[in-house]
Amino acid sequence: MADDPPPQRKVIHIDMDAFYASVEQRDDPSLKGRPVAVGSAQARGVVAAASYEARTFGVKSAMPSVTALKRCPPLVFVPPRFDVYRAISQQIRDVFADYTALIEPLSLDEAYLDVTEDVRGLGSARAIAEEIRARIKAETGLTASAGVSYNKFIAKLASDQNKPDGICVIPPARGAAFVAALPVRRFHGVGPVTAAKMERLGILTGADLGAQPLELLRAQFGSSADYLFGAARGIDHRPVRADRAVKSVGAERTFGTDLTEQADLIAALERVADAAWVRIERSAAQGRTVTLKLRYADFRTITRARSSTLPVADRAGFLAAGTVLLEALLPVASGVRLLGLTLSAIQEAGDEAGEQAVLPL
Repeated sequence: MADDPPPQRKVIHIDMDAFYASVEQRDDPSLKGRPVAVGSAQARGVVAAASYEARTFGVKSAMPSVTALKRCPPLVFVPPRFDVYRAISQQIRDVFADYTALIEPLSLDEAYLDVTEDVRGLGSARAIAEEIRARIKAETGLTASAGVSYNKFIAKLASDQNKPDGICVIPPARGAAFVAALPVRRFHGVGPVTAAKMERLGILTGADLGAQPLELLRAQFGSSADYLFGAARGIDHRPVRADRAVKSVGAERTFGTDLTEQADLIAALERVADAAWVRIERSAAQGRTVTLKLRYADFRTITRARSSTLPVADRAGFLAAGTVLLEALLPVASGVRLLGLTLSAIQEAGDEAGEQAVLPL
């Protein structure tokens, strides 16, 4: 009947386990069981990805390589092979397409799937997720973790619950309680700055967040308040968007000590560019505009952009554009506390609209 409510949405979030590092361990058996970092071991290098063996030492993506080696002296660095990662990612997406047309890729190694319509007659979203995971392992030799729930927010949280090579199913009746027990730092959309602000307000868990009136959240968190208010109650109405495209990708870094010397600023920009380019490669995006963000010691923030007629081809071109923008602002009268570098005007599979994907380091 026309007045019948729509069926309960069924969403799967698939997240490959330590994707880049796992590919390298798969292709080079001598790396199995060893702490592996994908990236460069050079003094100004950045970790693009870390194996689970490396993560036990505290090594993680976007970490300076020098820091990673201090934490894990036996760490083995291997150069990234993004052409291989893209090919495997496409192989995995071909598996997804056998179960739904509603696929929203977030990066090369994770995606949302709306499986509300059971096109293969498997009987449940859990059964679909299990079959997808089994096929990925059989066809690629890699493992994936899955979160299964009634919305994107909880599905993404759930996929991290039983990593690696695990699955977590959160039905509607358990959604609010599941969210209430989690630290807010795990919430998608709550970055380090927002998490620190919440901590100062005594908001540490989903339950703490759910206890706050909407008016207070709006006063403290502005446009994010309504999303946070719903998320704390297990509510998220965002659909899985098969046409989702990234609008901008980048990275930024806040320094423990304000920088004033040109050499220090250029070196810092190189590290930011390395971290940003890892994310650009992961998103498989191509863009024409490079934007520099600079925040002075007095918190005054400026941005400068540079566009080209053709997409930025590689990390060297990305850094070169950022360096030109930075050098135009030198010398600095006061210290610099933050630098950011972003690629935008992105063209990806013909999509025009998109969402921001600029993440702090």
